[in-house]
Amino acid sequence: MRTILEKVINGKTIRIVQGDITESKVDAIVNAANSHLQHGGGVAGAIVRKGGQVIQEESNRIGFVSVGRAAITSAGKLLAKFVIHAVGPRMGEGDEDNKLKNAVWNSLKLASGKALKSISIPAISSGIFGFPKDRCAIILVNQAVEFLRNSPDTSLEIIEFCLFDEQTARCFENELKKY
Repeated sequence: MRTILEKVINGKTIRIVQGDITESKVDAIVNAANSHLQHGGGVAGAIVRKGGQVIQEESNRIGFVSVGRAAITSAGKLLAKFVIHAVGPRMGEGDEDNKLKNAVWNSLKLASGKALKSISIPAISSGIFGFPKDRCAIILVNQAVEFLRNSPDTSLEIIEFCLFDEQTARCFENELKKY
C-alpha cells in the first residue's frame, strides 16, 4: 500500500492510496458490487477469494440491493472487520452520476451508522461497469468531502480511496488536490 496524498477536511482525513484493497487495515472496505451480490469477478471476486466464502454466504442471505444502495457483511479472513457492498451503476443504464453519488453516500452513512472509524473505497463502477475513471474520481472525492462537511458528528476519521492501477490513482489524486 502506497500513500499518494492526504488531506484533512473538518478534522478528518481523506487519503488516496495505491494497492490491493483486500490488504487495507481499516474497519471496513467497500466492495464494488452488483445488485444480486454475486461476487465472481473484479474487486468483488478478489474480496471473496481472500476473505472466504462466508462473505458470499452472508451476501446471499441479504439478496438483492438496488443500484445506489449499500449493504454490509462481515469481512471473513480479511484485515478489515466489515465489507460494505456498494452497488454502482453500469454505464448506459441512465442517471449514472446520481446513482454513483448515492452508492458512495450510502456506504459512508452505513459505516458511520456502525460507528466505524475508517473505510477504504475502490473506484466503484470504473471497472467492468465502464464508468469513466476521471468522472468516478470527481464524484467519489466530492461525495467524501461533502459527507465530512455535512456530518460533523460522523464516527469516520479516515476515508481512504484505494486504487489498484496508477492511472486511476492519478485521477483521484488530481481531484483531491483541489481541496
